[in-house]
Amino acid sequence: MPYPFDTMERMQGDLDTVIDILTNCRFDDDPTGQIVFADMQKLVTIRNLVDSLTAAGAGRLDRLGLAQRHGHKPIALLIEMGYAPAVAARMQRIGTSAVVERTLKHAADGAISGEHVDAIVRGLNQIGLRAGEAPDAETWAEFEGDLLAQVLSGAKPAEVMARAHQLGDHHSSDAEGGRPAKEDRNLNTLDIGRTDDGRVAVSGSLDVVVGEKLATAIEKLSAPVPQPDGSKDPREAPRRRADALEMVLDMAAGAGERSVTAPPAALINLSVPADAPDKSALAFGGSITHGTLLETSCDGVVVMTIVDGERVPLDMGRSKRLFTASQRRALFERDRCCIKCGAPASRTQAHHIAHWSDGGATDLANGCLLCASCHADVHHNGWDVYMGPDAHPWLIPPEVVDRRRRPIPAYNRRFADELPNAA
Repeated sequence: MPYPFDTMERMQGDLDTVIDILTNCRFDDDPTGQIVFADMQKLVTIRNLVDSLTAAGAGRLDRLGLAQRHGHKPIALLIEMGYAPAVAARMQRIGTSAVVERTLKHAADGAISGEHVDAIVRGLNQIGLRAGEAPDAETWAEFEGDLLAQVLSGAKPAEVMARAHQLGDHHSSDAEGGRPAKEDRNLNTLDIGRTDDGRVAVSGSLDVVVGEKLATAIEKLSAPVPQPDGSKDPREAPRRRADALEMVLDMAAGAGERSVTAPPAALINLSVPADAPDKSALAFGGSITHGTLLETSCDGVVVMTIVDGERVPLDMGRSKRLFTASQRRALFERDRCCIKCGAPASRTQAHHIAHWSDGGATDLANGCLLCASCHADVHHNGWDVYMGPDAHPWLIPPEVVDRRRRPIPAYNRRFADELPNAA
């Protein structure tokens, strides 16, 4: 079904006039706020109309094949025009939808926003994914009417999507070949992207089986652990779950070695400029600090490439950086757990006390066991480790924990009676 507003030849002059009018608009001096409020309501209608026309234009460009003729995807053309990627994707979905005729008529009157129209479009798409067989035209019309009624009654886009999921689940339970959404692997998604500050954002939707596997693994590894002084774990639950996810990834990287030795961290590619190691960068994550460089080089399958100013590789790293399986067993026997918090040895990483990247040797006298969270504390939060005269590792807390920075024995030396056997 074409978008209702599909004749755009006459728009150019009208749009120029609208631009001139809006450019010269100003809010009146209104101490009561009533006039500003009324004007804002009109602006909402104008915004909705612009959303509607933009979606109409996106649909028209798609049907004309303008982007394809120049070797681009339609959404890329919208982005080049200046639309934000999320807005471009929304307008493309609306403009090319074939099952929202009634909704588009309301949008063309300025009655509903582009976000609400998109929620209906995406909701109907979700119903289609959940259906074992495609609904007929009459059923589609009923679904659209239901979701449109939700919007006109004041529902938010997220609530419209929730209603669509309910409709889809109900339909799939009655349709031949359908299955409940919570059990449908075809709906599984996982997105990994970058945020404005360079962090990695993860989002997704999983069926109940995969979700159970993830939840079980995270729950098992994210239990709070006491600090060396006996105080409670300062990490909030979201931070503990993030630390647990890192452990899961470490374990997955060593899935082929089902032994008592802890697996190395996931394979990563690290580029280190020879004349500026503080400008080291990960292949996906981008630049990292020197502290993270030291931490990463401790324990993990890291492809470390040292490059010159022209990024020509100079050295591919040292083959004896990782602790061997026998060395790990010896560390397990000596330390028995994370030396800082007492996390089980199977969840720990091998830490070079004198950093490997600074010339530290990969031997027992220069190694100890740290879980991922405590490993980060040692590299970034002021905790130090040294090998004591008793041939066991000791911790030195930062001043914010102990102003005098008094040495603390490894966890297994403090709470030996609480630990299980090393095996």
